Amino acid sequence: MRRTIFWGLALCVAYPLSAKEKPAPVEATVYRSPTCGCCKRWVEHIQASGFAVKDIVKDDMAAVKRELGVPENLASCHTAVIGGYRIEGHVPAADIRKLLDAKAPLLGLSVPGMPAGTPGMETGGRKDAYSVVGFGPGDSVQSVHDYAGD
Repeated sequence: MRRTIFWGLALCVAYPLSAKEKPAPVEATVYRSPTCGCCKRWVEHIQASGFAVKDIVKDDMAAVKRELGVPENLASCHTAVIGGYRIEGHVPAADIRKLLDAKAPLLGLSVPGMPAGTPGMETGGRKDAYSVVGFGPGDSVQSVHDYAGD
């Protein structure tokens, strides 16, 4: 049985904001390879969702992931730090916002691998089923949001 570990803790009421009431952008530091195009598209996705991105290009992404405590089995192509959380791979901006609002006791979120149809991995309309997983502290991992494929 898959469970949501923190979304139920967040208040899920949407209040429309006027242009004058928009919240300040949340800062995101994104580490990515210089050769990966999907990473650039994911950066564009989170920027369009109101995140202010500091884009850092690194040749040794494995070292970045180790330093930030991202488990190897949850690795993808890029890693971000947003609100103190590690965001690994093609996590949708809406899930990042929910994590930040809930202040969940996690190290971060991951979409392991590079599933087609995730933000930044839009390819010819194909959409794979995938899960956003929460990880840490320790070696704990739980699904927090499942997305259906085509």
